[in-house]
Amino acid sequence: MEFVDGTVLSDIWFDLEVHDIESVVRQLVELEARMMSASFPAGGSLYYSQDVEKLDGKLGIPLEDDWFCVGPDVGVRMWIGKRSQLDVDRGPYTSVESALVGPANKELEYLQRFGRPLLPFDRMKREHYQYQEQSPSNHIDNLHRYLRTAPSLVPQDPSLHQFRIRHPDLQSSNVIVSRTTSGDLQLLSLLDWQHASIRPTCLHAGIPQRLQNYADPLSHHMVPPSLPDDFHAMDDVAQSHAKELYRRRLVHYHYVRNTEACNPVHHAALADPAWTLRARLFAHAGDRWDGETTALKAALMDATTTWGTLSTDPCPLAFEEEDVRRTWELEAKLESSDETMEQCLAVMGCGSQGWVPNERYEVVKALCRKMKEDGLAGATEEERAEIEAHWIFDDMDERPYS
Repeated sequence: MEFVDGTVLSDIWFDLEVHDIESVVRQLVELEARMMSASFPAGGSLYYSQDVEKLDGKLGIPLEDDWFCVGPDVGVRMWIGKRSQLDVDRGPYTSVESALVGPANKELEYLQRFGRPLLPFDRMKREHYQYQEQSPSNHIDNLHRYLRTAPSLVPQDPSLHQFRIRHPDLQSSNVIVSRTTSGDLQLLSLLDWQHASIRPTCLHAGIPQRLQNYADPLSHHMVPPSLPDDFHAMDDVAQSHAKELYRRRLVHYHYVRNTEACNPVHHAALADPAWTLRARLFAHAGDRWDGETTALKAALMDATTTWGTLSTDPCPLAFEEEDVRRTWELEAKLESSDETMEQCLAVMGCGSQGWVPNERYEVVKALCRKMKEDGLAGATEEERAEIEAHWIFDDMDERPYS
């Protein structure tokens, strides 16, 4: 392991000028372009050849330099918890279809061996399931539906079949930078490559989760970002919110524009009209089952209504009208819960996963306690019992979900 002497980008992010943000995003895209310009003979993860033999006694698929090879996918979702005990195909994958079905088959095997009814992991959503444990059988049914669609998810464009590598979690806390003698911000290194996967280009398409701002209509439609006209008339709190929104829009906008200019491989994948639906299906089918299946089912229903963007083959799925109505009604409630959770985290100054800077830890704990006390104060006896049992910021035993 090598030491990198520099500054973590997240430590200085909120002090950066606009030209610094634009420069860093451009350098990140340029680095992605260099990485994605290399193609691999198969999908999985990159290994020293001798290490793959030690892992399971099998040979990986060698590169031109046989010091390295492609072996099993080391992505977290393939190994988390009891999934590490499964004898399933984690790669190397030699076709797009095998890469599409590998994670879903892994989760299917896990549920058939270890699955049991669970409350939804996301406690904010439990009320929409009447605080009842959910059977894994519904998710098993939806995984089988996904597997029936998989052959049709392979894109027609053969250039999108090429296997390529990409950083799995591109965000400011994984970026090391420094200032040059002229004062420019220079990208030195990216951290946390250990779970990087080699996938078909079509499955790498997308703006990194921590950089995208699709929920904002202006970002979605690629409107050049700017501060509000009345910015200087705002109070300090309003200015802070406006600047943060401006930063998010800047990052999204310049990531897309620089990808178009510097990374033709990724831009071609983003130009495929099916990429967003394919990505949703692939993600939800391979992710850890967390006690609910609505996201996967909703994506499958979307596939039936927009099947022509995916394939010229007949659609292998059909849903009853009442099932569709109930699913979308529930999906709308779950999306509302997500928005409420985001607002709670924003009020407390937490990151998307609840992380806070060390210096704010005690302050945020106090805010959590106050929020719970306020909720309990106006609740009925039944509601108080539900709050105590399912409070979103209390500790919980996560072992049943692994």
